[in-house]
Amino acid sequence: MIASFGQEALLGILSHLVFIAISWWALQALRIDKIIKSNHVMQARALYILLSIVIGSIVSNFFLDYLLWSQQLPLMLQNIIFQ
Repeated sequence: MIASFGQEALLGILSHLVFIAISWWALQALRIDKIIKSNHVMQARALYILLSIVIGSIVSNFFLDYLLWSQQLPLMLQNIIFQ
């Protein structure tokens, strides 16, 4: 039981990191320099980082919730069948 908590924690950490990296990569396609004031490079980088974290975390939470629910679904069906 404790080992499964460790596996879930590792999966959660890796999922968040992967989706944050994918978000960072995808945000590089945007031309944010058109809406950022000139000479505000550090603020633009901070915005990229924060947007990457927000988007990556939301997508990762969706992925992890979907995975959890798909694992719980057979248990619900099993309870319905055997009652």
